[in-house]
Amino acid sequence: MGLDVENIRKDFPILSETVNGEPLVYLDNASSSQKPLAVIEAINNFYKTTNSNVHRGVHSLSQRATTAYEATREKVRAFINANLEHEIIFTRGTTESINLLAATLGKGHVHQGDEIVISEMEHHSNIVPWQLLCEETGAVLKVIPINNKGEITEESYRNVINESTKIVAICHVSNTLGTINSIKAIIDYAHEFGALTVIDGAQAPAHIPVDVQQLNCDFYCFSAHKMYGPTGIGILYGKETLLDELPPYHGGGNMIENVTFAKTTYNKLPHKFEAGTPNIAGGIGLGAAIDYIQSIAYEDIGKYEDELTKYGREQLSSISNLRFIGDAADKSAVFSFVIDGIHPLDLGTILDQQGIAVRTGHHCTQPLMDKFEIPGTVRASFAFYNTLGEVDRLVNGINKAVAMLSR
Repeated sequence: MGLDVENIRKDFPILSETVNGEPLVYLDNASSSQKPLAVIEAINNFYKTTNSNVHRGVHSLSQRATTAYEATREKVRAFINANLEHEIIFTRGTTESINLLAATLGKGHVHQGDEIVISEMEHHSNIVPWQLLCEETGAVLKVIPINNKGEITEESYRNVINESTKIVAICHVSNTLGTINSIKAIIDYAHEFGALTVIDGAQAPAHIPVDVQQLNCDFYCFSAHKMYGPTGIGILYGKETLLDELPPYHGGGNMIENVTFAKTTYNKLPHKFEAGTPNIAGGIGLGAAIDYIQSIAYEDIGKYEDELTKYGREQLSSISNLRFIGDAADKSAVFSFVIDGIHPLDLGTILDQQGIAVRTGHHCTQPLMDKFEIPGTVRASFAFYNTLGEVDRLVNGINKAVAMLSR
């Protein structure tokens, strides 16, 4: 049947906005996607009709808030096919999920001389926490090189993993290159050496289905705001046995079973990792985002975004002196590129004057920029509400900017 993109666009109020007198073309989805009315209204309705704290109150508003908030936990469990509802931990986002793991795995699982493996394409959020852990424990950070297309090859991966590897932390989809990694094969090989696997899934669930049981990953992290949900809410999935072994991350209300001045005992999963008042409205908004995504078949999303990717590459390739950074065989609708002689910031600024929103800079992947010996790129990242016509707007806008900047 396919996607009815024009009807889908009506669900996203911001797409009808104008910027600098031009219709908005929003191509910064890898940073944060836009929100459908269903998500906006779910958050608004919570504050209008249900606002109260969760897990603590016996009064009706608290009970309703708790029911609505915990309903999202079950939606997330089903969405990623986790085995158990309490394997779903609410966090502030992918960044906090990874930091939680780095901090807690460092207390007993990682020791001096152990190795933690990441790749050259990782986001800073999947680099810095592991560097901090290595500094704390004396572990060694190892990096899987990528090829010039922006891919992890089987040979390069296997050359890095060994008996000293304790953690393999890899992105499912690269935020800068759009590369979709062979994550199942990476996980399986890590497990052959007894290593734990941490998957940065921030860029995946908006575009491809995720089944954590099929992947057999140990931990999977993602954020709502990149999958049409609100900011400030994210998920850490972990296998029950592993989460049970980890110590708490934050101390405070809700994560405790009993507190005395002599000793505190901790709550059961998932609450052991959820200290304090959570982002309740954000959790409810995440639930609405999952409902929205599931109202559209992933198969249709995939086919349409593949069409956008193919058309985008063809049209962008027609621009003189444009060079793609990353051209993996399996990639999402993300284009990072440079144009010889033009700084990405200048190009992005002139595109903004035409109502076209792209991202410029290093995209929190400075080591990747160093690999390609560039200061940064222009990144255009697409979602299923973008159109072929917007690709044309982007190409025309780039040509106009190049003409202005080349004078």
